[in-house]
Amino acid sequence: MQIITDTRTLAEFSRALRAHPFVAIDTEFMRERTYWPILCLIQAAAEGAEAVIDPMAAGIDLAPLLDVLADPNVVKVFHAARQDMEIFHQLMDATPVPIFDSQIAAMACGYGDQIGYEPLMRGLLGAAIDKGSRFTDWSRRPLSQAQLTYALSDVTHLRDAYPLLMERLKAEGREAWVREEMAALADPALYRASPEAAWTRLKLRGVRPNEIGILMKLAEWREREAQTRDVPRARVLKDDAIFELARLKPKTVAALSGARSIPEGFERSRSGAAILDAIAAGAALKASELPDYDREEVRGGAPPDVVELLKVLLKRQCEQFDVAPKLIASAADIDAIALDDEADVPALHGWRREVFGELALKLKRGEIALTLKDGAVDFVETAQK
Repeated sequence: MQIITDTRTLAEFSRALRAHPFVAIDTEFMRERTYWPILCLIQAAAEGAEAVIDPMAAGIDLAPLLDVLADPNVVKVFHAARQDMEIFHQLMDATPVPIFDSQIAAMACGYGDQIGYEPLMRGLLGAAIDKGSRFTDWSRRPLSQAQLTYALSDVTHLRDAYPLLMERLKAEGREAWVREEMAALADPALYRASPEAAWTRLKLRGVRPNEIGILMKLAEWREREAQTRDVPRARVLKDDAIFELARLKPKTVAALSGARSIPEGFERSRSGAAILDAIAAGAALKASELPDYDREEVRGGAPPDVVELLKVLLKRQCEQFDVAPKLIASAADIDAIALDDEADVPALHGWRREVFGELALKLKRGEIALTLKDGAVDFVETAQK
């Protein structure tokens, strides 16, 4: 096993990787006590070239590997890529391109919703993976041989699985589906931790319109504070506290001390003063300054009968196409479609609309009806158009 701890060796290895059309990549990181993930290990494998890279080694410069990640002629193969992409975006101020996510590809091939790495590799390769090192503290040194072997297996199996998944996608005519998904996953906007957009992480169902501005400003302050201090958001202010403060709208230190979710004495701290400023700023926002947030969450749920019918139709289409339901439409997508024919959700765009979205709208309009055929759900066209 090659373990790389210096820049010169990494440059040589990176040159070897660039000679291949694709490279499997994985990372190990820690972020339980920090806002920004701590990159502890990088694994990479191409045909005849594989190594574990130690980004915590003294003096190592990751630039040669980052050049590979940016090379448009080399496909970067991940499994459940979102967190890896976030880490590399932080390092590169860009996303690796082009990419291939084996989890998404497996969902398009009928392997179920968000299938894990180990069951997918077992299904594709018959590989047995020792999961004993899964919960390792990857920041501790030295790492054992067992830990390093486990880490490297995350990319060696992935390297071997990629051609099989591509062959399956080609046979099913679904390469375009996955390309569309990869383009969305590689969008740098997904990985920009903008404090101004932090409010979108909050669940707004049941929130009064006059609380929205305060929620926005409190979430923005918390995000900046968490980034500056490099601590998890909840260490700064929990979500429950943000919602309580938006309801109470305290204007003074004394009023802030009455919030049950605020620790005793917190209201007299620097953070207490900043929270009062954020509340005042949010309350002062005009309606025209508020974003076009998801009104469905604020005003209540979607019609339950419509939602249930759409879920049955989704299940039917997924069985017909042998594709994972979550890849086509999330529960939020279903709710949004139930409320609005023009909902801006993935299920009403691209290949998803062809597979499910258009039929969902026809079902809502009464142009098709669900029926049973040979004991299975089917649909028929109606006279209503």
